[in-house]
Amino acid sequence: MAQLELVKQKALLISKTEEYYNAIRTNVQFSGANIKTIVITSVQPNEGKSTTSVNLAISMARSGYKTLLIDADTRNSVMSGTFKANSKIRGLTSYLSGRCELSEIICDTNVQNLMVVPSGQVPPNPTSLLQNQNFSQLIELARSVYDYVIIDSPPIGFVIDAAIIAQKCDASIIVTEAGSVKRRFVQKAKEQMEQSGAQFLGIILNKVDTTTEQYGAYGNYGAYGNYGKK
Repeated sequence: MAQLELVKQKALLISKTEEYYNAIRTNVQFSGANIKTIVITSVQPNEGKSTTSVNLAISMARSGYKTLLIDADTRNSVMSGTFKANSKIRGLTSYLSGRCELSEIICDTNVQNLMVVPSGQVPPNPTSLLQNQNFSQLIELARSVYDYVIIDSPPIGFVIDAAIIAQKCDASIIVTEAGSVKRRFVQKAKEQMEQSGAQFLGIILNKVDTTTEQYGAYGNYGAYGNYGKK
């Protein structure tokens, strides 16, 4: 009986998680039919931006939309463990540095309608790579082939990469963890993304404790520390 109850609770949690990301997907779609390329960032690491990127892309794909998920957090990718490759693959940094063709970095997944571009090896000049013509060509081609392109980028609170990517995209979203970042830093991140020229779709407040009536003030701002180090 206890085991059956545990299964029920797990199924309920999965259902609520799917509903959560389906709601985000619906809000994105309501924001305009011209929005196809979306960059997702956060203020600092470990706020849930990569999880949001993956699950939003899966939600898009399962709804029948041809979706491409690009892991552009080349400094500190956490997405590499999400999709397992059957063979050795090249990543975004290999293409941006001119060491392979675009067709070599787009990978199938076990989710119908979902393709992924992994980040690849950590480059010595990640920001410069994102500013080159190859990245612009990637985004333009992806826009013409896919219904939606979701791009996971580094935290805007520490490096400018997300804003650079947003300049080439239709829209941007910030994910922030409830209670972990002071409000003024979230506001600054929002202003940076708005200045990129892409439509700012909003802030996703992640990891909210729904058992409390008030979320309270944002907590202390964490140090950059070992971000980017293995």
